Amino acid sequence: MSAIFNFQSLLTAILLLICTCAYIRSLAPSILDRNNTGLLGIFSKRARIAERQSPHVAGCCIVMAFRILFMQ
Repeated sequence: MSAIFNFQSLLTAILLLICTCAYIRSLAPSILDRNNTGLLGIFSKRARIAERQSPHVAGCCIVMAFRILFMQ
């Protein structure tokens, strides 16, 4: 089943995208900061979400990991 049709998979994919963008921005900030429009702009905004809402993103990652490991 596609991640679009399964809500839990969609949330997992979104969290992984947010965390990956934040990690890439921590390694090479010039890649995401030089262009804030188009496809790189989407990734730049996801990295910004991860930086500003890091306790909430971390909490969601822990909850999703718990659900995947112990509830399925």
